[in-house]
Amino acid sequence: MTNAKILVVEDEAIVSKDLQYRLQKFGYTVSAIASSGEEAINKAIETSPDLVLMDIRLKGAMDGIEAAQEIYKRLDIPVVYLTAYADEKTLERAKITEPFGYILKPFKERELQTNIEIALTKHGLERQLKANKKWLDALLKSIGDGVIASNLQELITFMNPVAENLTGWKQEEACGRNLSEIFNIANTETHNSIESPIIQVLQDGTIVGLPAETILIAKNGAKIPIDDSAAPIKDDKDNVTGTVLVFRDITERKRAIEARQKQIEQEQLVLQWEEINQLKNDFLNLVSHELRSPLNNLKMMIQMIQISPDTESSHRYLELMETECDRELELINDLLDLQQLEISSYPVIKPDMLFLQQWLPWVIQPFQIRIKEHQQTLQINLPSNLPPLFSDGTSLERIIVELLNNACKYTPAGGEIILSVRYDSSEVPAKTIITTNNSAEIPATELPRIFEKFYRFPNADIWNQGGSGLGLPIVQKLVEQLQGNIQVESANGLTTFTLTLTDLI
Repeated sequence: MTNAKILVVEDEAIVSKDLQYRLQKFGYTVSAIASSGEEAINKAIETSPDLVLMDIRLKGAMDGIEAAQEIYKRLDIPVVYLTAYADEKTLERAKITEPFGYILKPFKERELQTNIEIALTKHGLERQLKANKKWLDALLKSIGDGVIASNLQELITFMNPVAENLTGWKQEEACGRNLSEIFNIANTETHNSIESPIIQVLQDGTIVGLPAETILIAKNGAKIPIDDSAAPIKDDKDNVTGTVLVFRDITERKRAIEARQKQIEQEQLVLQWEEINQLKNDFLNLVSHELRSPLNNLKMMIQMIQISPDTESSHRYLELMETECDRELELINDLLDLQQLEISSYPVIKPDMLFLQQWLPWVIQPFQIRIKEHQQTLQINLPSNLPPLFSDGTSLERIIVELLNNACKYTPAGGEIILSVRYDSSEVPAKTIITTNNSAEIPATELPRIFEKFYRFPNADIWNQGGSGLGLPIVQKLVEQLQGNIQVESANGLTTFTLTLTDLI
């Protein structure tokens, strides 16, 4: 270290001058020369040298060892002893002061320079190490997590204040004890002891975390919910030399999570009540309109039969009554079917091989008369090479019937209904895609609610069509049971339902 300032402490003037000459020759600066211990201390305070060359035997009440000890304690300046005395007693006294060198007279120039350079380098490293240690201590004391370090024998070597507060152990009483004694952890629910994570860290040399539900049992018996991780401490050769455990009190976090969970549950409960109330209102509206209307019609027709002597009129009223009864029965059956589909966790599915080229024309045959009555046309498109579909025929028939019913209801006179089937083998599993198109457009704002229970278009009466709002919810539930999906699009005066199915396994 060139340009280093060196304080020479030597009570022989000739020797001190010689040292000054040699040091300047090496490129050092001699900050001062002292001949006694007291003077050495004062000169050191005054000039702040980088190193002190100290003769052990000095004139006066204070010798070199005592002076060196005081200088190092006050100023943290390294001291190199330069003396002619090498007896055991002197060496033992000198070692206590932790000198940075001990050179016996007579010495060689190279030996003197080497010892000075080593002392200056060593002191610089020690000073940096102390600064790093202070920085690390300050960091570990200031962080909000508890930190405990241990050696290979699982004995504690360090605890920060947070760890002291959480465990109830002070660092001075915990150091040297086994970590499991201080860091006593257990399961939150059972209170059964949990193995210390550092055991696995020492075995595997990897970072290990605690189970989710863990409590720390403090010295006073307090139980604190924590989470943590343990990591290995390794040297520059990647050898594990100890472990560091970082943990934190999560009491407030758990309270916040529990409070949020309760809030979510309450919000869900409110939503459920709102949904129940909405369903109740929808059902009451249904009952008041769809159930009461046929009953009122029945009552009126009974009265007409009672006052009308005309046999032909009575017969006509009986036919109308039968129609209203069928309407009432259909509505009740839909309600029961939908209820059964919603509560059934294990639906009864009876898969069968369906040859759609023959099966679909059979399903739509009953609609031909109705189509003609409504002055509509029904077109079916079936490819000739369509493979059989392994699915439940009863459920699929109900789906097709409901979709065609809706198409017939809302397609105006002169409109066209198209039923198409195609087979897509490019995906795994292969898909059978059934689409229905009809010449009626559903407003875009209504599409998201089209499969809701009891939902009817606000302007459904424009088409002079009633309906319970149960057909499409039943379709959706049946499609789910068949492990398929259904989508609806509506634009440019055309509504398309697309049903995608795969073979049931």
